[in-house]
Amino acid sequence: MALPSKWPCWIAPARRCAPSAGSVPSNSTSCWATTDVSIDQISPTLIIGAGLVGASIGCALSEAGAVVHLKDRDRSHAIVAAGRGAGRLEDPDPSEVKLVVIATPPAVIPQLVAESLERYPSAVITDVGSVKARIASDLQALRINLARYVGGHPMAGSHQSGPLTAASELFVDRTWVITARPENPQWTVARVRVLASTCQARIRELDPGEHDRAVAEVSHFPQLMSSLTAARLAQVPPEDLRLAGQGVRDVTRIAASDVTMWRQIVSANTTLIREQLVALRDDLDHLIDAIDDPRVVIDLLNRGNEGVRALPGKRGKRPGEVVSVVVEIPDAPGALGQLFARITTNGVNIEDLSIEHDTERPAGYLSIAVAPDRADALRQLIREQGWGLRS
Repeated sequence: MALPSKWPCWIAPARRCAPSAGSVPSNSTSCWATTDVSIDQISPTLIIGAGLVGASIGCALSEAGAVVHLKDRDRSHAIVAAGRGAGRLEDPDPSEVKLVVIATPPAVIPQLVAESLERYPSAVITDVGSVKARIASDLQALRINLARYVGGHPMAGSHQSGPLTAASELFVDRTWVITARPENPQWTVARVRVLASTCQARIRELDPGEHDRAVAEVSHFPQLMSSLTAARLAQVPPEDLRLAGQGVRDVTRIAASDVTMWRQIVSANTTLIREQLVALRDDLDHLIDAIDDPRVVIDLLNRGNEGVRALPGKRGKRPGEVVSVVVEIPDAPGALGQLFARITTNGVNIEDLSIEHDTERPAGYLSIAVAPDRADALRQLIREQGWGLRS
């Protein structure tokens, strides 16, 4: 069951990152309001796990003025994170800690939650695990008081890992799911909201089971599809791989993600992921049987287009609400800056960008998404400047 929107809601003022979209079901409880945030409510904070997400949280909290302590079983990770401004290495006074953020692989989260509830008696314990129902079930089996545990999941990250890639802006305008339970005291949920708000995320509340179904659909299943496609490439002759364009790179980008982390994520959400895989198998069987029928192929492609249009874009815009103009740019210092300066001077607002590198020569293709009524003006500008227009 989805929780009622009974908790107060804060969002800190934007810092310096461009907005980006998160993906959540429309039936979730939503908060996106502006009021004062007191960092004192969560300072000092202890972050257990100084990888990409943990270190990025540390950077965001430290920039906001919180005292942050870092702990990682690999001390070198904590040292690197501290060097990037994510916090300090010394152990905090357990009685003074107000918030513990567990940013570790899913398999060890229940144990660390239980240990933290005992060791830090005044702290709210939260986590950033990408699967919530299994964690909740494992914790309930321990028969401990979970009033101070509030689950969370920031829908942000990268196929890269480790504290070297940490950034305080990682969560700006991204969805932060909070899987609070009705028995959580209001003040415990409030602290987790301050955490997410300080990181400038959009807050959503979901039941753990609803959360896991949603991420199976929009995160876990797509990860496996990317990995399946990339695994097929290992059987492709090298000379054929030279024909690969940006399309296959887009599809396989997230296949380079951390294997250990994703093994644990998949293992913790197998039932819901299996539902997606079975549905895909049915779709594949139908396509295999009818691949010679143009109507079936057209129907699939049309439904694919509909799926893309359903995804939220910048500030909620649908992909169909922008037009992409592709320009060839030389692989030379200052080329992008010169192009952007010309575009800005002529009053064309860029909605989104992507770039494809030419594998045969020092050039690239920049796809610039703009409002439909500005596309012709951008094309004319590109022609006037002597750039190579491709679409």
